[in-house]
Amino acid sequence: MEKSDPEKLQRQARALRDRHRTLLLATADAEGRPEISYAPYLLDDDQAFCVYLSELAPHTRNLLARPEAGVLFIQPEEEARNPFARERLVLRCRAEEVTGPAREPLLERMEARFGETLALLRSLPDFHLFRLRVEEGSYVRGFGQAWRLVGNALEIRELRRG
Repeated sequence: MEKSDPEKLQRQARALRDRHRTLLLATADAEGRPEISYAPYLLDDDQAFCVYLSELAPHTRNLLARPEAGVLFIQPEEEARNPFARERLVLRCRAEEVTGPAREPLLERMEARFGETLALLRSLPDFHLFRLRVEEGSYVRGFGQAWRLVGNALEIRELRRG
């Protein structure tokens, strides 16, 4: 394992995140059964992920009942030299529904990023805006290259073991 600069690793983890317009989202239903899907996202001012989800999607109901989620960003297969060692960011997040005065500015920013589709979705009554705050996670660059991180800023804390 090479000795790596935490700030450089943090920049690399953020760069992987920022190359994506969508995130992979894992939630669990009331019985603990896993669900996985994806959602377009926007970073808020705290670098938390904001997602706008329909009640028709299982992960929306799951987040309303159990406000925990897993988020994954992963290097595309065609860019990886080895499918077992793809660069990835695996995050455990706490979800909160965004209501009140904070909601509209975030939706306006999402509409600016995602265009007319979001304008249409905003007219539908079954959509919820969630903020996903990173509690902890890991950044993996390949075999034997994994680091623990914390918080929305993706602060590298230590080499990940086990």
